[in-house]
Amino acid sequence: MPPELEAEDDASRPLLADQREPQPAHDPERDGAPPPAAASSVPASERGTFTRNLGALEAFAIVISIVIGSGIFTSPGSIDTNVPSPGAALTVWLVGGVLAWTGASTITELGTAIPGEGGVQPYLQYIFGDVFGFLAAWTWIVAVMPATLAILSIVFVESIYSAIGVTDQAARIEHKLFSILILVVISVANSISTKASTRLNNFFVVTKFVTIAAVVLAGIVVVILQTSDPEKDVGGRDWFDRPWFGNREVTNPDGSKTDWDQLGGWEILGHYATALYGALWAYSGWDKAVYISAELQSPARQLPLAINSAVPTIILCFIAANTAYYILLPWDVVSTTDSVAVTAITRLLGRGFGIVAAVLICLVVAGSLLGNSFVAGRMAVAAANRNWFPRIFSYVGHIGLKPRRGDEIELPTEIPSPSSAAQSDAPINAILLSAILSALYIFFGNFRALLTFNGLGEYSFFFLTVLGAIVLRFREPELRRPYKPFLLVPVVFAAVSGFVVIRGAFFAPVLALVLIVLWVIGLGFYWAIKRLARQHGE
Repeated sequence: MPPELEAEDDASRPLLADQREPQPAHDPERDGAPPPAAASSVPASERGTFTRNLGALEAFAIVISIVIGSGIFTSPGSIDTNVPSPGAALTVWLVGGVLAWTGASTITELGTAIPGEGGVQPYLQYIFGDVFGFLAAWTWIVAVMPATLAILSIVFVESIYSAIGVTDQAARIEHKLFSILILVVISVANSISTKASTRLNNFFVVTKFVTIAAVVLAGIVVVILQTSDPEKDVGGRDWFDRPWFGNREVTNPDGSKTDWDQLGGWEILGHYATALYGALWAYSGWDKAVYISAELQSPARQLPLAINSAVPTIILCFIAANTAYYILLPWDVVSTTDSVAVTAITRLLGRGFGIVAAVLICLVVAGSLLGNSFVAGRMAVAAANRNWFPRIFSYVGHIGLKPRRGDEIELPTEIPSPSSAAQSDAPINAILLSAILSALYIFFGNFRALLTFNGLGEYSFFFLTVLGAIVLRFREPELRRPYKPFLLVPVVFAAVSGFVVIRGAFFAPVLALVLIVLWVIGLGFYWAIKRLARQHGE
């Protein structure tokens, strides 16, 4: 998906500055869509809150840290259950990665063309109006990000218990309190400073690559041993004796069997859709780089570079790791376990190494927690800067009702000196809000329900955002786009994401209803804020 990159001077143009060619007068009929304005005429709160001290390497590391989380170690079993062969499973992983790449490329196009902090929020606001921008911010702040953090906290704790043989106690209050403790620790780490968060994140990125490399290396060793001595009993033998493509009888987690030769076309489509849903969960997080676009030094160059290097790297890691799983384990075991990496290492090297694998996976999940907590506060800051949320959530480096310097947020103009390194530049109030909401999700939710709920909320707005990018191609063809993938890229993603949302709503109507209720509450909150602002003459 080659981009069309414009002149190099666009690469250093701040994303929060006006990227567009001169536009016609603002149309008041577009519900609140912001008129073009130079950065110098925009209030400080609209120009940005954070110092531009991050580079492409940090953005690359954040995307890697968020995306490579629990999915690669927990999703393979659910995907394998819903496909007829290991070759088909690897194809699903490839398709899911390409779809994630199309979505990331489209979000990057918008991120380099439309100014604003907060992920998809400013894009929807510009394309469809104020209400859609607010609903995106509201959904991410009260649903998507808290659910994501709750899921990862739960997975972290369950990985520890699984390593000691406890697998059926997830609903116990002790497990929930332990999950909240992990969440608090990560939130505190992200409250120190942006640089501290990115440095810690880099450590977790190394851990992720080490863990995946260990799994892949184990698979390579088994291949070498079995090809040199076909009678040697090590790892699984199905990869050596059976075809990688071709229908087989799949063993399900409940012990039942699925005979693919007996399924009809509609049933097969349903199984593949379920498998793809699992892959998309594993790849979730590809959009998060745009949340820090306002903190990149040369965003129009660094953001595409980070996305187009991180996503292919992730696809390669996922396919290599899943290939190793099919080499290390009998194929009927892969479909029945939710801890495939720990199962594979334990079976190959024994229980002690299985515990080591569980510890490494916990570190991987901790990295995803850190990355998601890092960006969760950015959405609240952006919403507060637009007066969609209380101003307290726009403050950085401070806990409480008032910032250190007056009531207005000052735009940092230079990177802090070493003497000021102890001063936090993190949105502590916003991080605290995210932690509290996530704790509530942990208490009242469970892994499977939160997973579906998170997917419905996320992909509803991914669909709208990418659809908006397509609309914008025709409505404003003169819009300056430093990065512009082929039109087919957003079209493919819009079609698939729309299908995922519709299928998810039919599969979990109660959770879909909960999400709709949250939207209704959010609209009430939005109109109340607007009315209050008019009463105060704002």
